[in-house]
Amino acid sequence: MEKPLLSIQQATKVYGGGFLGSSKPFVALDHFSLDIHESQAKIVTIAGESGSGKTTLSNLILSFAACTEGQILYRDVALSRMSRSQRIRYRQEVQAIFQDPYEVYNPFYRVSHIMHMVVRHFHITRNRHEADELVERALSVVGLRGSEILEKYPHQLSGGQRQRVMVARAYMLSPRLIVADEPVSAVDASLRAMILDIMLRLRTEQKISFLYITHDLSTAYQISDLMYVLFQGTTVERGVTSRIIENPQHPYVQQLIDSIPVPDPKVKWDLDITLPSEEVMRMTNRVGCRFYPRCPKRMDICASTFPKMVKTEEGHEVACHLYQ
Repeated sequence: MEKPLLSIQQATKVYGGGFLGSSKPFVALDHFSLDIHESQAKIVTIAGESGSGKTTLSNLILSFAACTEGQILYRDVALSRMSRSQRIRYRQEVQAIFQDPYEVYNPFYRVSHIMHMVVRHFHITRNRHEADELVERALSVVGLRGSEILEKYPHQLSGGQRQRVMVARAYMLSPRLIVADEPVSAVDASLRAMILDIMLRLRTEQKISFLYITHDLSTAYQISDLMYVLFQGTTVERGVTSRIIENPQHPYVQQLIDSIPVPDPKVKWDLDITLPSEEVMRMTNRVGCRFYPRCPKRMDICASTFPKMVKTEEGHEVACHLYQ
């Protein structure tokens, strides 16, 4: 049986608390699991509202933070136990695209320096001529030309150009997985479509998998194969994206999809919304369902027992007592 390229096993991240901690423990991510296989390149969406744990998950995968519990393995080696050479390979094969590319670039360096620095650091070409060809090829993949942007500084590029340069920079390293954290939320509609199309082509033609982190369910529906929906650090629903969007099972996911505005001026938005406080909603243990205070279908068992993931149909699972 093929071993996963990336295996996230019960990953949990808790902030605060501890022996000398003055604040209560805050569970940012709670026992999250996911396998991504190299032979089956897919776009996997991690969806949820702000504070659901999406960015925490990306930070754990990119080694910006360490798991409090559980572990993340790449090619069957835990990130925490990688040797120097294994970590260098991991940094090359797992790349990232961030929401705001302007914060990633050093404003004192031209685009040419930013691109060639990657080539030099990972020693992926034998000479300057090969490096120039690789940079030009990567830029052409995202619809850019070196003659137009390489001698410019980041502030001289548009937001869409900076985002595409980041995609080209990641593509140069021939990654097997790209973590894309809200990659299209800061660009206009035409560039959004272009970047999403680039992601689809890289998946299909280059066999590159994506972990697409977003709160935008409409773009997830367009491009992703699988979806994991998070609520306050817990996975409430997972499976084939089209099945979740078209037939949501969990009450939270149903509300999330119902909240998408209808493009009809006759349909008025419901502005009378009352939510429990975050202190009540964000439980620091696994006693009950975290959606309990907001759930219109809640039962007594929801407050006392954490729901297990249940298979409702092929390629569709939900963590809800309604289905147990």
